[in-house]
Amino acid sequence: MEVRLVDAGQPPGERRPGGALEAEVLALLQSSQRALAPGEVLEQLDGGLSYSTVVTVLSRMFDKGLLTRTKQGRAYAYAPVTDAQGLTARRMRQVLESDPDREAVLARFVEDLPAGDEELLRQLLGDLGERG
Repeated sequence: MEVRLVDAGQPPGERRPGGALEAEVLALLQSSQRALAPGEVLEQLDGGLSYSTVVTVLSRMFDKGLLTRTKQGRAYAYAPVTDAQGLTARRMRQVLESDPDREAVLARFVEDLPAGDEELLRQLLGDLGERG
């Protein structure tokens, strides 16, 4: 079954680009000082979304490990598992883990870094080595 999301800024029948709604919801939750229930997320999102669409998106994001949830009355309240940089690091790790030759992937990654980023990475690794 295909779900068509309608946004006030989009012509009827047009779909949001893949992941756009999840990104919008994630940004909203990351900017919040507390976990939000689906109704609160719906109130703060722009666009003609239904409550059930918001619940579905939040549930899928929870299933993907992007959000935590706690029971709040009859619904759940959702919060991100980490900040934006933590989620980016998780995605990088998932990509790394998807290739059986980790050494080659890491070597290529470092080779392709701009000089400033390579130096920053070396500094961070040095700092970690001193702690451990």
